[in-house]
Amino acid sequence: MILNSLSLINYKNFDNKTFDFDSKINCLVGQNGVGKTNILDAIYHLSFGKSYFNPIASQNIKHNSDFFVLNGLYEKLHKTEKIIISLKKGQKKIIKRNGKAYEKFSDHIGFLPLVIISPADRNLIAEGSDIRRKFIDSVISQSDKIYLTDLIKYQKLISQRNALLKYFALNSTFNKDSLEVYDDQLISLSNNIYKKRSDFLKVFIPIFKSRYEWISNNNETVSIAYKSQLCDSNLKELLKRNIKKDRLLQYTSVGVHKDDLNFDINGHTIKKYGSQGQQKSFLIALKLAQFDFIKEQSCDDPILLLDDIFDKLDDSRVSQIISLVDEESFGQLFISDTHPERTEAAVKRVHHSYKLFKL
Repeated sequence: MILNSLSLINYKNFDNKTFDFDSKINCLVGQNGVGKTNILDAIYHLSFGKSYFNPIASQNIKHNSDFFVLNGLYEKLHKTEKIIISLKKGQKKIIKRNGKAYEKFSDHIGFLPLVIISPADRNLIAEGSDIRRKFIDSVISQSDKIYLTDLIKYQKLISQRNALLKYFALNSTFNKDSLEVYDDQLISLSNNIYKKRSDFLKVFIPIFKSRYEWISNNNETVSIAYKSQLCDSNLKELLKRNIKKDRLLQYTSVGVHKDDLNFDINGHTIKKYGSQGQQKSFLIALKLAQFDFIKEQSCDDPILLLDDIFDKLDDSRVSQIISLVDEESFGQLFISDTHPERTEAAVKRVHHSYKLFKL
């Protein structure tokens, strides 16, 4: 899959800008604040229907404008695909493929496989469990529509159950039967989600370990462990056991929406004991493993976005990552950097065409 051209109208700091891209390597260079990351984010937006950096859709509209439009022209399986995303203040976002609007945005997920490596990824290590769950869910959802549908249903049911618990607390009442209506549906969906996550990690973790060994030259041992309340109990029992707690807290305290991943290096948590270099290598290995998994599942080359990685890694590791495009398994690559000479020197080492965009 290749992104041939991209047009941005009133998107973040762009009035009206069009780019025609190289089929292999594209370098976006310029000082901080000129919009390099915004271009990468627009490409991400076209794949996922939302921004990677700012999920509040209206905040992606340029200041003093009341709408934005993103227009991407792709080549996929020898066919031209035109994706347009538009948003006007006060209205719903619209995503169109070849002129036809999607009824459900979830139907678009996975059609344009993509992986981004960004400084923001550090949140996977530094922040709470919800960030790591979103990572698992985003990888699985790109190739499994049933999983995505179950996940959306589950999240909606949790919101409804929480609203009911709040209603009970506000009105000093309780109806066990009405709560069990949600519980029965949650149990079925939870089992499906838990199994899909477990099966995914059995495949994903060996890929991740292999990528980390390649990046670190076998210097450390890393591991990922799946942490779920369903590992030791079923949801029916958990909900029953925690009903008093849920009523007190006014939200659902157990379920797969509490799942997490433990990231370890040499037997210790990487958040506390990993150096900056080890954490960066860990994150890049995660994202490259994501690339490998999605490619295998979709039978297509995901687009790879590398945002500002030169400032986060030493030159040898950057060169090692860029050398990946020499492998047939990698497709189109987008890189942002503040130094044109550094970027061009790195991409010249690989045997592929490239374009340099100075912003």
